[in-house]
Amino acid sequence: MLNGDPGVHGRIGDDAVRARTGRGWGQWFAILDGAGAGTKNHKEIVGLLTSRYELSPWWQQTITVTYEQERGLRRRHQKSDGFAITRSRVVPASLVTLYRAWTDGRQRARWLSEARFRVSTATRGKSLRLVWEDGTRVDIGFASRGPGKSQVSVQHRKLPTAAEATRAKRYWTERLSALVEVLAPTQP
Repeated sequence: MLNGDPGVHGRIGDDAVRARTGRGWGQWFAILDGAGAGTKNHKEIVGLLTSRYELSPWWQQTITVTYEQERGLRRRHQKSDGFAITRSRVVPASLVTLYRAWTDGRQRARWLSEARFRVSTATRGKSLRLVWEDGTRVDIGFASRGPGKSQVSVQHRKLPTAAEATRAKRYWTERLSALVEVLAPTQP
């Protein structure tokens, strides 16, 4: 049975969906069930919504992914090319210092020493795209959060299984905590 409460399984609440789309989750699921969406792939389900309803592309994707998760066609964190997780931390350092902690090998060795990867794209102070040694991808974004504070967001994607996604969440939580410890100002 559906639970329309906000936050159930990370889902947008039923009232919010109804306000934006004119229908609640139960109605969308019934519509998609009636159209045979349970036997269709992601692109075909989006196509059903595109051809029959005036929804923004964002809502087409949101309704489709939520339907797939609700019907067991897609697992949490699953994308078309595997699984993806995201971790983020605010750190006690300037944006320049944070970016250097990722790009300078000696500094990076203090908190991410065992990682093996190659940088595929780098935009100074904004982002890094890495290809991990196992072929998975890691996208890192950087943002200033005021004097002496900045934020790093890590998305690890193309993970082959849900178990690997769980492992990656734990790994990045630990590594970002280690980064914060390295960048934290020392007390006299």
